[in-house]
Amino acid sequence: MSAVSITARLPWERAEGKIQPWHRDRLAAVYVRQSTAAQVQDHGESTRLQYGLAERAVTLGWAPSRVLVIDEDLGHSASGADARPGFARLVSEVGLDHVGIVLGIEMSRLARSGREWHQLLELCALSGALLGDLDGVYDPAEHNDRLLLGLKGTISEAELHLIRQRMWSGRIAKARRGELAVPLPAGLVRRPSGEVVLDPDEQVRAVVRLVFDLFERLGTIGAVLGFLAGNHIQLGIRLREGPECGELAWHRPSRVTVANMLRNPAYAGIYAYGRSTLDPRRRQPGRPCTGRVRVGRDGWLVFLPGVLPAYISIEQYERNMARLDANRSRAQSLGAVRDGPALLAGLVACGRCGSKMTVHYQRGPGGKLHPVYVCGRQKSDYAARQCQQLAGGCVDGQVTELLLAAMAPAALEVSLAAAGQAEAQRDQVDRIWRQRLERADYQVERARRQYQLVEPENRLVARQLEKDWEAALAERQRLAEEYDRFTTARPRTLTAAEREQIRAVAADLPKVWDAATTTDADRKQLIRHLVEQVRITVLGTSEKVDVEIVWAGGHRTGARITRPVACLAQLSYYPQLAARARQLAGSGCTVAQIAEHLNAEGFQPPKRIPAFTPNAVSDLLRALGIQRPRIPARRPALAQHEWWLRDLAAHLGMPEVTLDHWVRRGWATGYLHPQARLRVVRADPAEVERLRALHLVPRGQHNRRPWLNNQAALMNTEREGTNDNADQPRL
Repeated sequence: MSAVSITARLPWERAEGKIQPWHRDRLAAVYVRQSTAAQVQDHGESTRLQYGLAERAVTLGWAPSRVLVIDEDLGHSASGADARPGFARLVSEVGLDHVGIVLGIEMSRLARSGREWHQLLELCALSGALLGDLDGVYDPAEHNDRLLLGLKGTISEAELHLIRQRMWSGRIAKARRGELAVPLPAGLVRRPSGEVVLDPDEQVRAVVRLVFDLFERLGTIGAVLGFLAGNHIQLGIRLREGPECGELAWHRPSRVTVANMLRNPAYAGIYAYGRSTLDPRRRQPGRPCTGRVRVGRDGWLVFLPGVLPAYISIEQYERNMARLDANRSRAQSLGAVRDGPALLAGLVACGRCGSKMTVHYQRGPGGKLHPVYVCGRQKSDYAARQCQQLAGGCVDGQVTELLLAAMAPAALEVSLAAAGQAEAQRDQVDRIWRQRLERADYQVERARRQYQLVEPENRLVARQLEKDWEAALAERQRLAEEYDRFTTARPRTLTAAEREQIRAVAADLPKVWDAATTTDADRKQLIRHLVEQVRITVLGTSEKVDVEIVWAGGHRTGARITRPVACLAQLSYYPQLAARARQLAGSGCTVAQIAEHLNAEGFQPPKRIPAFTPNAVSDLLRALGIQRPRIPARRPALAQHEWWLRDLAAHLGMPEVTLDHWVRRGWATGYLHPQARLRVVRADPAEVERLRALHLVPRGQHNRRPWLNNQAALMNTEREGTNDNADQPRL
């Protein structure tokens, strides 16, 4: 054969020296891939060329039945970021020594990631498999071919980087001019000319404005979502894909939807690009849309205010972002307003270490919750001693008193403004309801026209149009019934007389503050508008607490309050109290007289009790080690066979509580003496002996004996079926 004919041969024809007979005993794997679904649909020629490699495998000597086409990766990128089931299957077949040659239109179809590419080369070298493209056939086990394949993989990976860089540069340049078409939120649409305008649907615009008005007034996403769900208000969303692309669909609101609306700067007229970035560590296999991380305002790539039509101002958008950030439960923020009784939650700071104090709740009598402000940061972080804590009621009361005093001049304006806002909000919701009814009327009229235009003989179409008309009528009736219920439950507009009544009630602001209709969340929200921080410092372990209130605007107010403490020794005036109690006890005063003197002189007990009682004085004297002789009280004379409960219990050698329980259960006869207010038991000698015997019965015998008697009554000891018991009732 001449040299000219040799050089004119194709690379596939010069591969006979590398392909061995044992290669043809294995499979010929043809790998088919396109990066995106759009390429699969639009670039059909490339797909056909890749499927045509199966004929090349037959030309190289493989039987058609031994050609394996792997096309599971159509629409998957080879950059290494997404999972590729087809490539995983190819690697598995190569590792199992099932493949003799791997064919691809070009090496970039196999992998554009160095990790995946070199992994495939190593497996092919170990198993003896060959690699082939339009340029030739390569043996990864040979040095020259391995070097060439490595260069092809490096060039393929670098080519992907260059493609991305060119596309990214063009995208950023277009975005900086505000011309890059980004997805628009609900309430904004893009015309065919590319201009962005407000949604032409009036109801869609009204709902979007209502969401921002509600957040401005309520302050939390949960409250906004609850209002929308309670009034059956839906959000209008323009479909972005599918056969109904651009049509309006109504969906019920969700927490994620409301949060995205509040965070989207497009509603403030801002064209923004680059608000999120991709974190590969957070990507989940099989989910290409995961791994997005929001970046701060300083990290945005494009920020162009005034480019888009606005629903709110930029100032309101910044206030909303600050409110959302403050609602997060972190040490640096106040957190969202919750329903607990602690009015200063999120505002209290420790005056000793400066850390934010947390709120704990203790359940008191009747299930009432009592707040406790605790500074435990040092204890939780460094296992140190707890900094300080105190009951929250005393601090809340002091701040509330100062707050009401500061608000008294503006109480009237605040109440009337709140009434006006409530009426405006109800009018806004009513307008949305009427727009829904108007839309339902349009759907009914449209279904009627469609039904009337169809030929009566064409029943195949007429039946379906008739069903659509009936469905539209039913939906219109349902909305009308819901609107009637809404208007019935809606408060009517305030009259002039009712406004005068509001003015009269506003004059007594403490009454409104303590009203049952005013919730703890309302009180907290009002406090946060006027107070920035409350710093608390407990003086040692005493009952004295220094409180510093930082008002909105920077003004500071200081006060000293008294907190409840656990024991007498914590009181700052405990030495004076102990000395005075010893003096009064030494002068022969009774505990009641000592309590009167201590209360008159301004002494207070440590707990939440407002004044000393005889029992509290007894505890005080016992703590001081003062033993007072017990003076028996004179008791009235009793009738024959009557005992004081205490005396009879001592005579029987049993606890007084047990005997009193017997009297209450009816096991003993007794009554309450009208003068002495003590229990009296009637017991003659026989009754005394009966009570003594009853006391000696083992514990639990009182309950066991009735059970045994009942079982004995139910048991039938006679044999069944005999004449003796034929007439006897059986159980």
